[in-house]
Amino acid sequence: MKKPVCVVVGVGPGNGAAFANRFSREGFAIALLARKLDFTSELASRLPGSRAYVCDVTDVGAIKRTFAAIRQEMGEVDVVVYNAGSGLWGTVEEITPQDLETAFRVNVSGLLAFAQEAIPAMKAKSGGSIVVIGATASRRGAAKTAAFAPAKAAQRSLTESMARHLWPAGIHVSLIVVDGVIDLATTRQRMKDKPDDFFIKAADVAATAFWLTTQARSAWSFEVEARPFGETW
Repeated sequence: MKKPVCVVVGVGPGNGAAFANRFSREGFAIALLARKLDFTSELASRLPGSRAYVCDVTDVGAIKRTFAAIRQEMGEVDVVVYNAGSGLWGTVEEITPQDLETAFRVNVSGLLAFAQEAIPAMKAKSGGSIVVIGATASRRGAAKTAAFAPAKAAQRSLTESMARHLWPAGIHVSLIVVDGVIDLATTRQRMKDKPDDFFIKAADVAATAFWLTTQARSAWSFEVEARPFGETW
């Protein structure tokens, strides 16, 4: 029996790997997308029926080519988890117009291109899920997020517009607002003074993402938040 296909866009050792592992355990074949194969190829070898693809989300042509390859090699896509996000940090005096444009291309234009590739097959079967991984920056512009926050705010608006348009067609579009620091070796090294409960476990965010794809249509969620209990909000 053919496995359903989940595309995880933006796979690294944090959330991306956690999404891939969780959906694989739930019986999905995973298309792992990243700019390089060094991490994803090894991960794919451990996930039955999964494949790694090189894809630059700022390049619409690359997105189209990658999606075509996924369709040919794995089949039509059932779930897209859009985890690509540009972490360009700086104040309004430090960033460049190119930094802002890059942040929008990663967070907004890339999402649009992937959605447009996935929608036709999902519409044809009146089902499918697109889960977008957002950030608290979509709600407020901190001094150092002059590029990141506007892009995440635009991403949230695009996701909401997609949801309003696609829900009636049976396509569940949802957003996870990540409010906190993901538990990684790099973040632990940078924040040595923080206790365990300061960090967000990537596996727990992945559990939320999978839960969203299983919700009954009569009570779909659009926006949910992921934060450790100790996070100030």
